[in-house]
Amino acid sequence: MKIGAQDRKKVIIMAVLLVVAVPLTIHSFRSFGNPSLPAAPSAEPQPTDTNTSRPVQKKRSGIPQVRQQTLDPTLRTDILMASQKIENSGGTRNIFRAVEPTPPPPPKPIAPVRPNPGPVVYEPPPKPQIPLLFYGFSNRPGEPKKAFLKEGDNIFVAVEGDVVERRYKIVKITNTFVLVEDILNNNQQTINLTTSG
Repeated sequence: MKIGAQDRKKVIIMAVLLVVAVPLTIHSFRSFGNPSLPAAPSAEPQPTDTNTSRPVQKKRSGIPQVRQQTLDPTLRTDILMASQKIENSGGTRNIFRAVEPTPPPPPKPIAPVRPNPGPVVYEPPPKPQIPLLFYGFSNRPGEPKKAFLKEGDNIFVAVEGDVVERRYKIVKITNTFVLVEDILNNNQQTINLTTSG
């Protein structure tokens, strides 16, 4: 394959550019990727420690900061004493949580305690009155005393121990009153003799 004059010029130019570009590319990658290159010197002179020849940085919060350039095993007690005097003034935020939970609402005020009014006395409802009327009795010799009782238009004749209207038991009969017990409500009531009819 033969290369023409123009093609030969292009190949030479490309080879020259390649020779120049490869070292520049390598140099630029080395300068960006190597952080151990020395930094530019600062305009301010660095103060040095009197005990050692190391430069000392400015003090922050009372502790002298030493820039470490050599491995020196000397114990700096002045730095340790200064760090013990610093008080922790950190905030109350928990650094281990991304978001602090919302604080709980304040407690509601407690109502004042009222004095005890005393024991509650349960009063049962009043028991219903027995609707019977005692309007007479019969007392024959040799027979038990009979009472004449009336409820509305109904008239009942009963002796002691009888049950009237399947609810009212005659407990006692005298000349002036009758003692009647309401079996359903367990209620006893005295019914006096009445003359009204």
